[in-house]
Amino acid sequence: MRPLHDYCTGLMLPVNKGASTMKRVILTSSSGVGLALADRADMVVPFIYRFVSGPLPTPDHLNSYLGARESWFDATHWSDCVRVRQSPLIRRPDRAGGLLWVCETYGVDLIELWFDPEPNSQLQLIWILDYLRSEPSITEKLRLRRVDFDLREADPSELRRRDVQQFDIAESDFEIARMAWEAYRAPTPELCAGLLGRPLGKLSFLKPAMKDLLAELPSPATGLGATETRLLERIAGGHNRTDELFRPGALGTRVFDQWELGALLEGLAFGPAPAVAGLDGKLATLDPDNARSRNAAFRRSRLSLTEFGEAVLAGREDFRSHNPIKRWWGGTLLTNERLWRWDGERRLLVAP
Repeated sequence: MRPLHDYCTGLMLPVNKGASTMKRVILTSSSGVGLALADRADMVVPFIYRFVSGPLPTPDHLNSYLGARESWFDATHWSDCVRVRQSPLIRRPDRAGGLLWVCETYGVDLIELWFDPEPNSQLQLIWILDYLRSEPSITEKLRLRRVDFDLREADPSELRRRDVQQFDIAESDFEIARMAWEAYRAPTPELCAGLLGRPLGKLSFLKPAMKDLLAELPSPATGLGATETRLLERIAGGHNRTDELFRPGALGTRVFDQWELGALLEGLAFGPAPAVAGLDGKLATLDPDNARSRNAAFRRSRLSLTEFGEAVLAGREDFRSHNPIKRWWGGTLLTNERLWRWDGERRLLVAP
């Protein structure tokens, strides 16, 4: 996981200045950090986990993240992204407390869930609903906001005034979240593919998010996921600089962030049969945590497609027939021997 300060730098926690004495907490993803400046709650808690790449955190790890902090040397804790001095609901000694304990200790009346349609945010939503469903004292205080816009791009002053539809959360919604989170954590993507044919109630953005996630499985024709394909298409179109490719929205896909796009690009460039030429070779040996040197190497790169890359993009070659893969998709470890594929046109999962 990237350094915590990349998510939390600059976060502020405002005191609700409204006349009402109702105590509100907002739970959101890292996309919703601007809500901390929108003056809509007494405490805003952005969750930092990326569930769309790498191995999923264990249930014990996630429970520790939300629970009481046993040691100040713990890697991450929910309170790390909350500025204590601006919040009337959490005092400095209480930063070690669990999220639910803080909400109960300070008499929180309402807990709002603000998660936009972006796939990682939707995964965080089903995770937190699954976590909270067994806490009756909390579930009755929960409200789901229908955030049908990009939270990351929203201006805090706009968020302060914006009317966002609110729903109560029923037992059936908790059950859908439990089922979906269990499906994503499963060792194969079969249960996730099955979600596309089921009604998902108030979790209306979960199905499009799952479609986007399934599209990142290798294609039966090219062996590439949707974002890898868009990288090749953009490079073929003359966009040879990584700052153009990594700019938010540049690829028209929404699953991976800039850090994750870099890893995908390296996979396309450094295999036995590269599809991309011109990526700085130092990236293959640099420490993954050396952000400064890696960013400089990406900026130095001037990219083009190899002849093989052109053939893959045209559907004449299968990238995975010539290159290894060891990548996580939720709880599924994709390897050449266990390579699940997704046929987007037929909405069909292809087993190894």
